Amino acid sequence: MTHTDAILNFASAPHVLLPEVRADALRLLSDTLAGGAAGAVSPEALALLPAVTSWGGNGSSRLLHTPYTVSAEPVEARAFANRPSISSGLTVRGNGMLLPAPSAAFFNGFAIHCLEWDAVHEPAVVHALSVVTAALLAASDRMDGCDPEAFLAALAVGVDIASGVGLSATGPMKFFRPATTGVIGAALAVARLDGMTRYQMADVLGLAYSFACGTMQAHVEASITLPLQIGNAARSAISAVDLIRAGMNGPNDVLEGPFGYSALIEPLELSRYTGNLGKVWRISEVSIKPFPSGRASHGALGALQDLRNEGGVLLDSVASIELFAPPLIYRLVGRPHKPDAPMSYNRLCLAFLAALMLRDGHIDPRHSETIPSLADNVIVTLDGNPDGNALVPQRLVVKLNDGTTIERKIDANLGSPDGPMTPAQLASKYDLCRALAGDCDPRIFCDPLSYATDPK
Repeated sequence: MTHTDAILNFASAPHVLLPEVRADALRLLSDTLAGGAAGAVSPEALALLPAVTSWGGNGSSRLLHTPYTVSAEPVEARAFANRPSISSGLTVRGNGMLLPAPSAAFFNGFAIHCLEWDAVHEPAVVHALSVVTAALLAASDRMDGCDPEAFLAALAVGVDIASGVGLSATGPMKFFRPATTGVIGAALAVARLDGMTRYQMADVLGLAYSFACGTMQAHVEASITLPLQIGNAARSAISAVDLIRAGMNGPNDVLEGPFGYSALIEPLELSRYTGNLGKVWRISEVSIKPFPSGRASHGALGALQDLRNEGGVLLDSVASIELFAPPLIYRLVGRPHKPDAPMSYNRLCLAFLAALMLRDGHIDPRHSETIPSLADNVIVTLDGNPDGNALVPQRLVVKLNDGTTIERKIDANLGSPDGPMTPAQLASKYDLCRALAGDCDPRIFCDPLSYATDPK
């Protein structure tokens, strides 16, 4: 049996989730919807709406944060709950806005990722929940709802496959892995929820791979293209299923073939994944992001928050900060501070984020003002770690104005299974998401499984 056979057998198997796996799936669904509801009313998401709505007319799938309707009247649309309104050319009001499933999946995938608040499988470096959840929400809606347990099983399976393929990579990312593996996991999750056979899933996998794309150049330049790639992967997952239903087919040897994923996107050693397939559920390994910023910043930000809360280390008392970290941390958030940079850049800039954390004690996605001069004295230094996918360990060195040096070793990022958030930290994230989202379907925050599986 090939590795592809094993993955397809897993995708189509009649899983009944273990209680602890089900609990993890529900917990991460709640986290994903909360961050997505906040992201859905961000300035970036509101700017995206006219394009998404122009792709098709009425449909069956909701946009996150609905109830909405959108008119063509050039009026002021709200961005965040307690932020001045911005001109978007849209009217956001009423209830019941529905779009075709591919368009809704695109918008929701973008909304979930655009604030950099979405969960991530750290060893895989894959934001699987973003793509899989967005695609499944759209699929469930156009079915007029679905069985809650079937939804959770599809979510767990899709996250497992997307993360597992990422885990199989033998080198550092060259493509944007959340999109390239995400579309595969999401497409198979939708196919499963849609009741497709294993034979049909083989073609869905082939089309999903054929649609896979995502450039890390967007990360290098801190472009808003990053969440657009998440949205595109969610839309492509829906499209792959629809096209197979319509009688199309796809190539079948797309992971290990001569022009498959391993040959063209990044080398894979799939036995790393399939060796424990179905025995270890990867959704239980996923980390929650405490702050709306690049995951690579969270080890340092968690340590700085502790220093601020425990020892009174404040912005005005700090002379410099140096983080000794693996190469992936340096690549993802080691960029220099730039005055007046857009938030898409600042969310991926540890220098900006560290200064903000020391000043405010938290990271609020509404902050875009120029940060004090400390940001120019925050640097990330390579620590010689040979693992191109490692996020830990890290070492934080904080030098105070009085000459004192404080060091902290970071063995786990805050929000990971090895560094779980406290109940107070979880509540803080949840409360901020809710405040930003404002008036939305209350089930997003109080009954996320009902929201996902019952569109009425």
